[in-house]
Amino acid sequence: MSIPGLLPFVVLSQTNDPTMVLTQVAKAVEAISDRQLQRNIAAASGILAGLVLKKDVIRKILRIEIMRESVIYQEILEEGEAKGKAQGKAETTRKLALNLLRIEMNVEQIAQVTELSIEQIKVLQKEI
Repeated sequence: MSIPGLLPFVVLSQTNDPTMVLTQVAKAVEAISDRQLQRNIAAASGILAGLVLKKDVIRKILRIEIMRESVIYQEILEEGEAKGKAQGKAETTRKLALNLLRIEMNVEQIAQVTELSIEQIKVLQKEI
């Protein structure tokens, strides 16, 4: 508990009460004077605590606003946003291809417009 870099791992130690251990970790995190280090340790602690505790318990113990400012949290958030955008684009492309199939545009033209493969378009054709 005295080495900040090890705090995130403490909650994974063998204990009968991981909630109490996380509470102790949270107090130790609060005592860290370097704000960036505090944010990163809080975020890492929350992530690892998720292996042994439910998220609502973690949220009650660790201050979520500190974790949100962490570079670790920001990276995870950015990754999720990028995946969401990619999924949104894929779904839009899929819907466009389906609409073009419904108006009976030929498969080759749909492939040019949507950048989907002909095989992918033929799979969509079977959905109609």
